[in-house]
Amino acid sequence: METAIIVLAAGMGKRMDSDLPKVLHEVAGAPIVMHVLRTIKNLLPQKVVIVTGHGATEVENKVSQFEPEVTFAKQKIQKGTGHAVSCAKSDLKDFKGNTLIVYGDVPFITSDTYAEILTMKEKNTDMVVLSFNSEEPNNYGRLIVDNGNLTRIVEAKDASIDELKIKLCNSGVICVDNELLFDLLNKITNKNASEEYYLTDIVELACSQNYSIKTVMCEESETLGINTRLELSHAEKVFQEKTRELVVKNGVTLIQPETIYFSFDTEIGRDVYIGPNVVFGLGVTIESGVKILPFCHLEGCHVSHGSQVGPFARLRPGTELNENVRIGNFVELKNSIISQGSKVNHLSYIGDTSIGEHSNIGAGTVTCNYDGVNKHHTKIGDEVFLGSNTLLVAPITVGNQAMTATGTIVTKDIPSGDLTIGRVKQENKTGYANKLLKRLKSKKKRKDP
Repeated sequence: METAIIVLAAGMGKRMDSDLPKVLHEVAGAPIVMHVLRTIKNLLPQKVVIVTGHGATEVENKVSQFEPEVTFAKQKIQKGTGHAVSCAKSDLKDFKGNTLIVYGDVPFITSDTYAEILTMKEKNTDMVVLSFNSEEPNNYGRLIVDNGNLTRIVEAKDASIDELKIKLCNSGVICVDNELLFDLLNKITNKNASEEYYLTDIVELACSQNYSIKTVMCEESETLGINTRLELSHAEKVFQEKTRELVVKNGVTLIQPETIYFSFDTEIGRDVYIGPNVVFGLGVTIESGVKILPFCHLEGCHVSHGSQVGPFARLRPGTELNENVRIGNFVELKNSIISQGSKVNHLSYIGDTSIGEHSNIGAGTVTCNYDGVNKHHTKIGDEVFLGSNTLLVAPITVGNQAMTATGTIVTKDIPSGDLTIGRVKQENKTGYANKLLKRLKSKKKRKDP
C-alpha cells in the first residue's frame, strides 16, 4: 500500500533558548529535521508533508534547499500534536493509503524501524504505534495494553500513580490509514491538563470503535528527542559515536577516533586511513585507499583512490582530487581539480584552478584568483613544475611541461615547454647592511628617553 508521511516540525523549542527554530539546530552539520527526512526517504513515500509553525518561512527555505519536492502545511497556532497533524489534512485529502506520523526533532529512528512499522500495518492491523521500554520513563506517555492490543496512551501529566509505574512508553510515531486518521482527529477534544488536542487520543478512540492497534518496539536510544542544548550536545555525541563505529566496521582505519568528526552525509570507502583531529564538513566523498593525515579539514570535496591529504590541509567546496594526488601540509584548495599523480605538497593556496597530470606545485605557490570583484581561473597543464613562491595572477594558462623559477610572478600565459623567470633583478650593495643597521640604531637611541 502507498505511504504518506507527516513530519511534525512546528515546535518553538523554548528550552533551546534560541531565535532559531528547534528543528534547524544542527547535528553533524545538518539541521535536525534533515536527518529525519534522509531516513524516511529510504521508505520511498508517495508524499511527504512537513507541518511548520514557529519560524515557518525559515524552516521551509532551509528544507527546500535539501528536499525541494516536499510539501509544507502551516500550524498557525500551537494547539497540540493532534491539531498539528490536522493541518496536513488538505494536502492529503485525496490520498489513499497509510499515513506515517514522525517528528522533526527525533533524528535517530532508523529506516529499519520505520519499515517494521509499515510491515506491521499491512498485517491486518488498523493502527501501529512505535514503543520502547524505559527504566526512567519520567515525562513519556505510557502505553496501556490489554490482551496484546493497545487500548490507550496516557500522557504523564494526566496519568495516575499506578499508570506512572508503567515502563512501556510512547515514541509519538503512529501509522494509520489516512482516511481513518483524519476521521479520528475530527472527534478528539482538548479536555486535558494542557488543554491541547493530543494525537495520542486517537488510540483510545480507535479502540472504542473496535479497531486493532499494535505496537512495534525499538531501542530507547532511537527515540531521543532534542529539546535542550544539552540534548543537542548529546545527540551530536551519539551521532559521532555511531558513525565512527560504522565506518570502522566498513573497513576504515581511525586513529584516535574520538577526535574525528563526520557530517551527516560523509561517504568513505574501504581501506581509508584517517589520522587524529580530522573534520569532515558537508558533501565529502572519499574513495578507497586514501590517507587523510592529522589535522585536516575537508568540505564539499571528492578524493579519489590512492590520494593522500595532509597533515594540516584544508579542502574547500568544489575541490576534486583524482587518483594518486598528494596534498601536503598547510595547503588550501578551493574549487579546483587536481589530476592524476600531481602534487601540491607545501604551504600553498590553489583556488579556481585546474591542474593536469603529474605536475609539481612548489612550496608557497599562490593562485591569485580574486581581483576584489570577480574570481578568475588558472589552468595548469601536464608535467608542469612550479618553483617555490610562484604567484599566478589569474586568469592565466600554464602549458604542458612548462616551468617557473623560484619567486616568479606570472602575469602572462606560459607556452608549453617554456621556463618563465619573472622577478626583480638582484643587486648587492657592498657594506650597506652594516651602514644601515648603524643608522637605525642611532635613530632609535635618539628617540629613547
